[in-house]
Amino acid sequence: MAPNATKYANRAIPRISLHDFERRIDEITQQLVQAAENEGFFCIINHGISISAIEHMFSTSTSFFALPDDVKATVPWSPKNVGWEKNAQVRPSTGTPDMKESYQIQWGSNMTNSWISSDHLPGFKETALAFMHHTQSISEKLMTCFARGLGFPDDFFVRAHDVSRPNSQTCFRLLHYFPIDPADPVPEGYFRAGAHTDWAFLTLLFQNAGQSGLEICPGREAVTSFGMGDTWTKIEPAPGEIVCNIGDLLMSWSDDRFKSTFHRVKAPTDPESDYYGPRFSMAYFNQPCTDCLIQGPRKKYPEVTGEQFTRNAMARNFAALQAKKEALQKLVVSQTTMEIAV
Repeated sequence: MAPNATKYANRAIPRISLHDFERRIDEITQQLVQAAENEGFFCIINHGISISAIEHMFSTSTSFFALPDDVKATVPWSPKNVGWEKNAQVRPSTGTPDMKESYQIQWGSNMTNSWISSDHLPGFKETALAFMHHTQSISEKLMTCFARGLGFPDDFFVRAHDVSRPNSQTCFRLLHYFPIDPADPVPEGYFRAGAHTDWAFLTLLFQNAGQSGLEICPGREAVTSFGMGDTWTKIEPAPGEIVCNIGDLLMSWSDDRFKSTFHRVKAPTDPESDYYGPRFSMAYFNQPCTDCLIQGPRKKYPEVTGEQFTRNAMARNFAALQAKKEALQKLVVSQTTMEIAV
């Protein structure tokens, strides 16, 4: 194996059924807590959203991304974390833009003037909101279990993520990773999405079967650290499954008991095994209302509001990104100096 080659391990990712939820809630809670304490990732099945409903939402998403860029640019990304972006997200882990575009949707007033016009895509808003309602219902079942697991009242996390409130930050993100020509190798250091954790409470990810690339890297011990391990596991998409991962917020809220795991979308490098075509996914980020109060049962971290937690997470991300850019710049200067010397 080459010195810089990725190391892989075949970890077992828990698959948890939500079938007969009310009767099995204690059993499901135990399974979710175990997954959160160890892998930080798990798949849920028998969740109530049909494969046909998921496929219809993917078809709707594909139709959006098929629109001309100047049409998508009528709903540009804004600091409210809504709208369309293309090649704009840079991760601290890489210092280079992700090879994708995305359209971020929220529930409340932040979406004013950020819905794509029905003139361009009839029925888009109605389809997206219906799918978001289904996904929110699943999210609230998981929140109830995590609240029980941490000793909070059953509705504790549900109230903190109330999407009916105008200050809700929960976000539904449609993603399109661009196809890659196998004859034109991807530059070193580029990923479809660089390694990162999600700062939110919990992410529910929908993937298209056959469109591989997602990888996870468990091992993070503290929400305030950017450290990660070096052994990755591939997560192959399966029809109907929802891949869930713990976010930084739930890791903090659990006093680091639950693990927010690094993950990425690898750029294909092996024509024999990797998927080079367009990749579509949909991520539902459960994010807190801005005024909710956040502190774990053992009070490991100071109490903050949802707005403060978001701001602090963005500040850590920005500082890490600046450090990465400076390191890359030093590397360029060093390489230039060596070339001149030769």
